Amino acid sequence: MPFTLMFLLMIAFVAAVIYFSKAAALQPEQQVDADVFRVKESYLKIIAQKDEQAAEKGRLQEASDRIFNLYDLMRELTRAADVPEAFRIFKDHVHRQLVLDDCHLVEHSPKDISDFPSFKGYKFFSLKAKKMVLGELAYKGLQEDEEAFVILAAQFALALRRIRLYKELEDMAITDGLTHLHTRRYLTERFQEEFGRARLKGLALSLLMIDVDLFKHVNDQYGHLAGDQVLREVGRFISQHTREIDITGRYGGEEFCIILPDTDKAGALVVAERIRAAVQSGRIKAYDTEIAVTVSIGVATFMEDAHQMEELLDKADWALYRAKKTGRNRVVGFSVYLT
Repeated sequence: MPFTLMFLLMIAFVAAVIYFSKAAALQPEQQVDADVFRVKESYLKIIAQKDEQAAEKGRLQEASDRIFNLYDLMRELTRAADVPEAFRIFKDHVHRQLVLDDCHLVEHSPKDISDFPSFKGYKFFSLKAKKMVLGELAYKGLQEDEEAFVILAAQFALALRRIRLYKELEDMAITDGLTHLHTRRYLTERFQEEFGRARLKGLALSLLMIDVDLFKHVNDQYGHLAGDQVLREVGRFISQHTREIDITGRYGGEEFCIILPDTDKAGALVVAERIRAAVQSGRIKAYDTEIAVTVSIGVATFMEDAHQMEELLDKADWALYRAKKTGRNRVVGFSVYLT
């Protein structure tokens, strides 16, 4: 074999040995790099999972906070006795949970924004319960989740409906359905309160007992429906000629009662005469018939006529009896018991 060929073969052998030696040396390094990459990838996955779990925990905490805040709002609204108190509770919760510049309760819905010039720039949210519009919330500057505001407003609407239903039931319990004056039960309760206040503070308190003259004759001649209309109109005359602080009511049948706080005998007689004259001059239209009626009124006053509640009631009733016995259509103030 020629020397040149052998030399070339030796060089090729040495080169092959060096190549495979390097390849064998690089294989552990590559394996280590691959292992490091896999560990790094696993670590990054763990970090991502941890971040996702933290984000989910934050979302769950936020949802939990909303639920508990909504529960607190519902609980506080349930205890609210009237609309202003309920609205104050609602506003407190809104300002604690959301960023809001201003909010107002509008009792009736606007037909146009021009109806409320002071609310320029405000948005309106209709408060509804069972398709009934209870009012509007005028608000502005809401800088966060409007959905949260809607949820809170919906709870306020339910509370508003509950308060109004309760008020309607309360009014039904203390209001005579025919005359829309107070019931006898309510009159009795208020009479006790006002008499106690008058006695404690040494104030005058007058009582008027009113009876529609010859009411049985009205029923017999015109019918009970016409009689009901007469009672309604007499109740209206009484309401028109008394103050807001006076307590008016239907005492029973065709008899009415008025409690006049802080009113002496002279003042009570003036009120009674005003009512008597209004009924006499009025003409009550019952369907196709005009009916003229009159009333008799008895007046008694604490402390001038009586010092006990039952005594005051008895003397006002006695004065009424005297008014009817001496001719009807008149006012009689108690003086002395007469036969």
